[in-house]
Amino acid sequence: MLTDMRDFETWLSTFRKVIAGYKYYTDFEKVYNKVDAIRVELNIMNTLIGKQNIEDEFINLYRRYPEILKCIPILLAKRESEIPTKDFDGEHIYNFKRPNYAIEQYVVFMRETGLFKLMSQGHIRNLVDYVTGVETGLDSNARKNRGGDAMEDLVETYLVNAGLVKGVSYFKEMYIHEIQDKWGVDLSCISNDGDTEKRFDFVIKRDNMIYGIETNFYTGGGSKLNETARSYKTLTIETQNLDYFKFVWITDGLGWNSAKNNLKETFDVLENIYNIAELDAGIVSKKLI
Repeated sequence: MLTDMRDFETWLSTFRKVIAGYKYYTDFEKVYNKVDAIRVELNIMNTLIGKQNIEDEFINLYRRYPEILKCIPILLAKRESEIPTKDFDGEHIYNFKRPNYAIEQYVVFMRETGLFKLMSQGHIRNLVDYVTGVETGLDSNARKNRGGDAMEDLVETYLVNAGLVKGVSYFKEMYIHEIQDKWGVDLSCISNDGDTEKRFDFVIKRDNMIYGIETNFYTGGGSKLNETARSYKTLTIETQNLDYFKFVWITDGLGWNSAKNNLKETFDVLENIYNIAELDAGIVSKKLI
């Protein structure tokens, strides 16, 4: 096995701190698009800012422009159109896309959540600017996904540079059933006889071998890393006797220092586990082609 020729600590020491580009931190185009989608409604709501009789003004504004309701959830950093609450009158589920209460009940919502106070007491001056800030904050929650996407994009460049062709010799985001249907192989050992629908980030098809590839990059620690290492160890064991399929894991990131024991357990059983330094050294051409 390849892992017999490599030292785990040496391998781990080559992990990288970051692969993030400038756009990793905030996807401003996404932010602007979301704000633009409700810009008209937000500007209508701007007429409430600084009003002392804001509750009556809100009711009058709604009766003229009922579409303003749809922009209220994002004022609370919520994307959902339905928001549940509970008070002395019981439970409520406010629908801001299809109103399900009289406007007076939405006044209660605005009052009790503090939105009226936010707008009437000078805490903000422009709801468009305010929501742009809210969307920027919400977008930061997507950084982990962007980190995963960045790793996928990086790995794909190495596949292409090795001469593989998308849709011909390598495929992106393939489910187990798609692999089985396309090449007539049996992967029931990892699909729990069809009950589990796993998807691989990439699949490489060679003459006598199929490689199912998972990729990830972790900048920070957490329970997710241990779960990932354990699940990939299980996947390795489940497929080790197949002569037409091999599991490949390409991972990196200093976050693994917090979960190195679990990573080592997988390293010890998985032949095809690689990092970015090995991609740089041509591992795709040497081992997967």
